[in-house]
Amino acid sequence: MQSELKATVRYNPVSIILHWVLGAALVAIFVFGIYMADLPFSPTRLKLFNWHKWAGISILALSALRLAWRLSHPAPALPGKMVQAMPAWQLKAHHATHIALYTLFFIVPLIGWAYTSAAGFPVVLFGQLPLPDLVSADKALAALIKPWHEISAFALAGLVVLHIAAALKHQLIDRDGLLKRMSLRG
Repeated sequence: MQSELKATVRYNPVSIILHWVLGAALVAIFVFGIYMADLPFSPTRLKLFNWHKWAGISILALSALRLAWRLSHPAPALPGKMVQAMPAWQLKAHHATHIALYTLFFIVPLIGWAYTSAAGFPVVLFGQLPLPDLVSADKALAALIKPWHEISAFALAGLVVLHIAAALKHQLIDRDGLLKRMSLRG
């Protein structure tokens, strides 16, 4: 199987960079969100929430760029021997996880943006560029939306952990070299 993987087409460099930048950004914003969520109300908390919103909008833009790139530059096929060796449920889980990840790349920041709009706090990107509210200010609506941002963020975090675990399984247990397709080094 090793010789087949050496002949396997890797992801292109732009796809690889977008993958790792988005992955690092998602981990960072999730950890940051956990940290700031329970801070007492203060100017520092407000500043951190603004940074979180800026990061969320940046992740949304990066996700749009990544999706556009992916649609115009399809992923290389999995090596044939690997596909034959994988149970059907793993192939289905592989595809379903990727679809769910891409979906949540958009859902999490859009729900966050809708929540902050409903709460009456505008998103002013980097403190300079005011973005339109997604919904009108409505405290009752904000209360309904808020838990969905948290639930979807935890769902995304869970899928990221699953994605990492699957990559490590392929690298450390299967030793099939799958991780090399997305490696920063050729």
